[in-house]
Amino acid sequence: MPAAKPPVETLTEAQASEELAWLAKEIGEHDRRYFEEDQPAISDADYDALRRRNLAIEQRFPQLVREDSPSRRVGAPVSERFEKVRHKVPMLSLDNAFSDEDVVDFVARIRRYLKLDPDAPVVMTAEPKIDGLSLSLRYEQGRLVSAATRGDGQEGENVTANARAVADIPNVLSGNPPSVLEVRGEVYMTHADFLALNKRQEAEGKQTYVNPRNTAAGSLRQLDSSITAARPLKFFAYAWGEVSEMPSDTQSGMVAAFERYGFHVNPLTVRCSSAEELLRQYHTIEEARAALGYDIDGVVYKVDDLALQQRLGFVSRSPRWAIAHKFPAEKATTILRGIDIQVGRTGALTPVARLKPVTVGGVVVTNATLHNAEEIERLGVMIGDTVTVQRAGDVIPQILGVIAEKRPADAQEFVFPTVCPCELRTPVVREGIGTGGEGVVRRCSGEFACPFQRVEHLRHFVSRRAFDIDGLGDKQIEFFFNDPDLPVRSPGDIFTLAQRDGENIKKLKDKEGWGSVSAANLFAAIENRREIGLERMIYALGIRHVGEQTAKTLARAYGSWKDFHDAAVAVADADAQAREEMDALDDIGDAVIDSIAQYFGEAHNRDLVENLAGQVEVMDAERPAGDSPVAGMTIVFTGSLERLSRDEAKAMAERLGAKVAGSVSKKTDLVVAGPGAGSKLKKAAELGVEVIDEDAWFERVGA
Repeated sequence: MPAAKPPVETLTEAQASEELAWLAKEIGEHDRRYFEEDQPAISDADYDALRRRNLAIEQRFPQLVREDSPSRRVGAPVSERFEKVRHKVPMLSLDNAFSDEDVVDFVARIRRYLKLDPDAPVVMTAEPKIDGLSLSLRYEQGRLVSAATRGDGQEGENVTANARAVADIPNVLSGNPPSVLEVRGEVYMTHADFLALNKRQEAEGKQTYVNPRNTAAGSLRQLDSSITAARPLKFFAYAWGEVSEMPSDTQSGMVAAFERYGFHVNPLTVRCSSAEELLRQYHTIEEARAALGYDIDGVVYKVDDLALQQRLGFVSRSPRWAIAHKFPAEKATTILRGIDIQVGRTGALTPVARLKPVTVGGVVVTNATLHNAEEIERLGVMIGDTVTVQRAGDVIPQILGVIAEKRPADAQEFVFPTVCPCELRTPVVREGIGTGGEGVVRRCSGEFACPFQRVEHLRHFVSRRAFDIDGLGDKQIEFFFNDPDLPVRSPGDIFTLAQRDGENIKKLKDKEGWGSVSAANLFAAIENRREIGLERMIYALGIRHVGEQTAKTLARAYGSWKDFHDAAVAVADADAQAREEMDALDDIGDAVIDSIAQYFGEAHNRDLVENLAGQVEVMDAERPAGDSPVAGMTIVFTGSLERLSRDEAKAMAERLGAKVAGSVSKKTDLVVAGPGAGSKLKKAAELGVEVIDEDAWFERVGA
């Protein structure tokens, strides 16, 4: 985030909500650029600064945590060019540390979570964080059977043929490996190999490459495996997915096993017993960074004991038992050539700086976010200024400040528009911040009448994490939105395209940019998405504050489209009981409920939803496995737990297939109460909900 951003502790709730919405969109876009296109727009440190800002706001305003928050998301959708592979064990990302203090806090959090003494040793490994492409290799009976990229963490791209061409990746394992073994690590390219490749490209009159990371990623994701074979790719192994029989009970032991099986592992990986030892290794690796011969962007710390890893578990997109300590950001100066306004799905107007291209950390930067009008004013930036930009990761870069002494005489002040740049020229409004003042975010007041917003809603609907319709990308949505013969103005229109095309004299196949094959493929892809999972359906509606994780929570809680739809309509109609039941769901707060009420309370939206529901079949949410005594139950933990922390209790219940709620309602099945339980215990008694203590909980689940 820009240095001039107001401190998190000064934000109002409304300002925090708006900024979290922007951060979710911004980081998501650059996750896509980095993971899907291998073309990041900025450097790792700047990206991390955005994630750090997001996390700080979420920690101060936990009730505002969005389900599409970057803290709950991994990677990016899978490219449509490759067959999809479902990971048996999700490939999650790591939380980040940016200072020595963050590392000390990380170790302290682990001790607190495990209820260890403040000075109890916690043995961890420290290893370089390779700047490459994550890859999961599946071996059965010692033979490589598949290779997949991280993708969105749940599904990756099948790059098996290309992985077989990487010399560092054995096709047959040595030693005595488990019958099923998924080895995970990083594909990368050394500096020397990268320079040699560029010299060959230049000698042959071909385009040269920007940096080793993108080149390695692009090489592995070639449709022609012979191209991959011609590239000097390497691989470090450091993690695993599904394993039939664990060869060790420690992180370091697993890495040693990988080496016995024939993999290269990083020689700088060491075991440490304290935060001080971790930091010493960090600075040792940092000093050696320039001489390593390959790119790293930090050091990763992991709890060594696998039993403790299991106890610590995961929080959203990241394991609690690991963290990445990142190296500082890189900066550069360039000229601000102009400022454009973009209108998002919710009508928010975002100013985007257009920069004279500049290379920062090996990546060419041409755009930077300016967030809002207040940010432009705080920075004091004018068109024509020389500005300092910082690049960090997968996101649009940030402008840190203006070099005032280089301001040209003809520099122009930017005037934020008072009307939407759409054809309707509808007024721009600023939302109240709860005390009668004006909010930071300006929005187009046209809502669904605004073409920009309608197009963005449609783009969201067909996006990878929603309906995921192949062949219906941004350009195609624009085409159909403006096409007079086959207009698509709402999601339901998509599913009538083939029928309407059959009734039209002018066929889609005859239109510019289309043909018989592309039209037939699109219609087939649409038909293939008439059956959709409940969580995807909810997410696809584009309700504010309802991201992927919230959609999953709602789907799991209500189970079917009918039950969710009826509850949403009841909430919109101010049904107090329906609101109470929704509010009782864990991680669902007023912001989400108000957004659902507003969405289903608007007649246009209800019509849109009913029309869409008539075109598709929404599958019920997957029910938890029935082999646990608490599977499918809604459980509330209250009071002080003594044998495990509240977070650990929640994670344990969810692993057993239960739903954890934050408050007691008529749908609560069980309350686990520790000392000091108060109002929740009273509410449980009023509703006749079963209450047990912590010991009884362990007895019930057989732990």
